[in-house]
Amino acid sequence: MSTEPRRTRTLRIGAGASYAGDRVEPATELAARGNLDYLVYETLAERTIALAQLERRKNPEAGYNELLADRFYSALPHCKKNRTRVVTNMGAANPAAAARRTAEIIRDLHLGAMKVAAVIGDDVLQYCLNNADPLKLMETGQPLSSLEGQIVSANAYLGADVIVEALRQGADIVLTGRGGDCSLFLAPMMHEFGWGEDDWDILGKGQTGADMVECGANVSGGFFADPGYKEVPELWNLGYPLLEVERDGTIVVSKLPGTGGIINRAICAEQMIYEIHDPANYITPDVVVDFTGVELEEIGPDRVRITSGCGKPRPEQLKVSVGVLEGWIGEAEIVYAGLGCLERARLAEKIVRERLKIGGVELQELRIDYIGMNALHGEASLPLKEPPYEICLRFAGRVREKRGAVKLGNEVETLVGKGPASSSIPRKHVREVLAIYSCLIPRGAIKPQIMVTEVP
Repeated sequence: MSTEPRRTRTLRIGAGASYAGDRVEPATELAARGNLDYLVYETLAERTIALAQLERRKNPEAGYNELLADRFYSALPHCKKNRTRVVTNMGAANPAAAARRTAEIIRDLHLGAMKVAAVIGDDVLQYCLNNADPLKLMETGQPLSSLEGQIVSANAYLGADVIVEALRQGADIVLTGRGGDCSLFLAPMMHEFGWGEDDWDILGKGQTGADMVECGANVSGGFFADPGYKEVPELWNLGYPLLEVERDGTIVVSKLPGTGGIINRAICAEQMIYEIHDPANYITPDVVVDFTGVELEEIGPDRVRITSGCGKPRPEQLKVSVGVLEGWIGEAEIVYAGLGCLERARLAEKIVRERLKIGGVELQELRIDYIGMNALHGEASLPLKEPPYEICLRFAGRVREKRGAVKLGNEVETLVGKGPASSSIPRKHVREVLAIYSCLIPRGAIKPQIMVTEVP
């Protein structure tokens, strides 16, 4: 595939995923008939990479996205045929291993010569451990060293610049670890149109479009439907979105004809203000974006044009996501049904509370929900007009030692035969707490590298 940047014609970028376990088929459909220049898989949430780091500890060849093989076996034949390049953060905690697996898939599929680039350098755990006193937690203002749990991961949000360099080196597939979600989409724009790293206004426009699709099918109707108020056709067959980008930063967000969902001004407005905090100063690794002047215009069915975004100079520091092991959570659920179920559930709650005291379990936190009655809104829930016919009682307790989490589940399980009558068989689960904190480190402390594998 050519490495020369495209300067004039419309650039088409598809959004193939928005979280680690997202669907496989829509991205394949985009690759097959989207006439794409690029297919982007964005798969990392805040906790995803910390969980991946734990997997890598167990197995040096693990730590990348578990669906990488499923996605690439399905989509890469179309990408090769249609000259579509792939940019993705499915490398997660182990981009190098992800690149090796990708090379195997290319050989298995007999796709011929391709270049696979792994972007590494976002892992800054040692830097953070060595500077734990001066680094401040964004959540509390306290030093990183104040954390009581075990720090197991620290990954910086890299920007588009290193992805652009990988594309300049001819990579057909770029696999990154942690980075800015929107940077995955901005990098192809910068590469193809030759946008400069300090051309803040044009980068702000590009980032505005990237923000529309980094959550994938949310902008084509996902999480929007409210029957009777906001209708979304064929929600089970959502078409994943794509961007049509012009050199001047004008962008249209659309989807493939014949797919479900809907793209309109209201959905785009919702997506634009999602997670941005200050709409005049949305901080990304590449540019600080000002959304306040953005204009959204419906120019056809499932087509919204985005104009008038702008940008300001990028920050001198980069955000780091820090994963910390902070004890254990024990969860258990039990269902009571029939007349008097609420009274039996309340008795079950009292029994478990008293048994935990007898067992000497020191809980940091205990939450008990009556699902279907007050689990989401608590004391703000509407009063019952009549007694419920069934109640699901959920216990969740946080403790420092695993023993206490196990004890909580066992006490709920023991309600069968030693508690109120007529319950379900309980379900219980114990998991380690992986908390996420944030800090800022100097941009210059990060030295990203590109490892290119050529598959003949």
